[in-house]
Amino acid sequence: MVDQPLGMLVDDLLPASASSTLHYMSSEAVRIESETLNALRERSAESGEPIVRLAQRYINEGMRLDRHPGIFFRDGRAGRRAVVIGGPDVWEVIAAARSAPERGERLVRALAERVGTPVEKIRSAVRYYGEFPDEVDRFISANEQEAERLARALENERRLLG
Repeated sequence: MVDQPLGMLVDDLLPASASSTLHYMSSEAVRIESETLNALRERSAESGEPIVRLAQRYINEGMRLDRHPGIFFRDGRAGRRAVVIGGPDVWEVIAAARSAPERGERLVRALAERVGTPVEKIRSAVRYYGEFPDEVDRFISANEQEAERLARALENERRLLG
């Protein structure tokens, strides 16, 4: 397999203005195996996501997966989000924790019972939140806003229909 430098990838696939921006942001030369680069190009073409942004996402998520082995990422209407493997979205666990009366270890056990998932999975979500609270809070906020919008729409329908 022949490695190709990331700079070559940028120069070949992006306009000059984007290339100079990436070189400015980049402080380390990175080589990508040809097979991996080809797969990245294919995925970029399929998704329509620029190859550099896709590569950055994969690197970022890969590092998060290393630090949080019980977590993976899933696409959805609200964007890409952290999910507990075999369990709920991280934001769902944290939102449930905020509304629960229990605290400490009792909270972890209570959430596991209510959500129907093992205690270890609840801890994985809590650990992820500990490192990425802003990201998780954005999903909680988006969900709350959507729930309010749907409640208003339902109320308007009820008024109209009597």
